[in-house]
Amino acid sequence: MKKVWIIVFGLGYLGLSAQKKWSLKECVSYAVEHNLQVIQNQYNKQNQEYNLKAAQKEYLPSVSAGMTNGVSFGQGSLGAGSFRNDRFNNNISLSADILLYNNGRLEKTVRKVQFDVEASQYDIETIKNDISLQIAQQYLTTLLNKEIVKISQSAVENAQKQFDRAKITTQVGTTAQTVLAEAEAALAREKQNLKTAEVNVGRALFAIVQLLQLSDYKGFDVEDVNIPEKLDLQLTTADEVLVTAYEIQPQIKAAESRIKSAEAQTEVSRTAFWPTLTASAGLNTFYNRQFDPMPGTVQGTFFDQYKDQFGQNVGLSLNIPIFNKGKTKLQVEQSKINESIAKNTLEQQKQTVRQNVQKAQFDADANYENYLAAVEAEKSSKLALDFADKSYAAGRTTIYDVNVARNNYANAQGSVAQAKYNYLFSLKLLNFYAGIPLSL
Repeated sequence: MKKVWIIVFGLGYLGLSAQKKWSLKECVSYAVEHNLQVIQNQYNKQNQEYNLKAAQKEYLPSVSAGMTNGVSFGQGSLGAGSFRNDRFNNNISLSADILLYNNGRLEKTVRKVQFDVEASQYDIETIKNDISLQIAQQYLTTLLNKEIVKISQSAVENAQKQFDRAKITTQVGTTAQTVLAEAEAALAREKQNLKTAEVNVGRALFAIVQLLQLSDYKGFDVEDVNIPEKLDLQLTTADEVLVTAYEIQPQIKAAESRIKSAEAQTEVSRTAFWPTLTASAGLNTFYNRQFDPMPGTVQGTFFDQYKDQFGQNVGLSLNIPIFNKGKTKLQVEQSKINESIAKNTLEQQKQTVRQNVQKAQFDADANYENYLAAVEAEKSSKLALDFADKSYAAGRTTIYDVNVARNNYANAQGSVAQAKYNYLFSLKLLNFYAGIPLSL
């Protein structure tokens, strides 16, 4: 019995999961968290963070220890004669050194890598923004296709009513058989249009699933959003949006950070012109034992020799660069070129943002004009359809005229929906560049 309840609850959970409808916010949040390109750039950022930690650790001294053991065999010379010189030797040492001066190379290197970390974080934000915009556009496309489905369903209902009426009038002999045939053909066309609209909804949902990188697309759906019947004109100008976009868009911030990184690298390269002062200190001792000592030779024990032969040393090392085949100068010149490249990249990013904002503004204005025109066309076609229905009922027009009027009205409704969603996406895009989060 317990297993039966587990199965029942499990099936119930699967049913709820299949019925879940994703909001735009959920889609965006899931995508930016699981997208493989985002994850790849997060790994790149982690590498930059490790580079930063390595640069910061350069302030610490380098400490190393060593031990050497050796055995030698052979003859040794003593005056005119020779003696057997077989011996074992052991040496142990501990040394440390630290950079004292190199015209701030360590500080400049750390600053350079910090800018690299900043740029990598902005790269992640840029990818997240691109994915968010793609999802928002596809989400609106899905809602548009769903609205077209509703329009098509209404057209099917009207065509069905027309067919039912024609069937009755034909049976009683009021209308010719051709009227029934035309009504049946019109109904078939509307059903085909409905099926096409439903397929387009499925195609749009599948596109969102691919953007989310979900393993299963079946049962996926998005929330229905109530779009206002009447839309107002966007009053914000492209120039006003650009002021904010230049300040907050991550692709521009990344380019600015890379300029600072390139400038810092130039300063790092210049440090090679300056002397390097290094301090060092060390400890060492050794043990030496002859296997067959000469008469009168005194050999202490292992620990006695370590104690008696213990030594210390400290020192300062100054390295003054004089000539290195002009490599330092070339490195500085290359760094300056990289500065120019980074500055040019910033201008390219600004140009791209400016073009995107201006295009969004142009599209918003054009789509709004199309929306107003489509609304007027919808009103006129609805009026024409009403007249056609009344005239057909009165016997003054044919069913062909009614079908034409109904098709014109359905097309007008679709044009209004298309213009409305196009305009809405243009507004969302402008708001996005102005720093307003995506929402519906």
